Amino acid sequence: MNHAQQTEQRLTEIEIKASFSEDLLDQLNQIIVRQQQQIDQLIREVAHLRQSSTDGGLGAPRNLRDDLPPHY
Repeated sequence: MNHAQQTEQRLTEIEIKASFSEDLLDQLNQIIVRQQQQIDQLIREVAHLRQSSTDGGLGAPRNLRDDLPPHY
């Protein structure tokens, strides 16, 4: 294989790797967008739960022992 063929082969390999890298970057960007949407939804749900709690989320934090069944 001569020098020109080696250069052409290396260039082709680099182009293939670049293509795979672009695809991976697109996939990761989609995952980030989806995760941010999930985070935003969770923030809204937490805010809603705080608003709908009996004390409006402003009082003392609930004691987890209050939620234990009586046999504990």
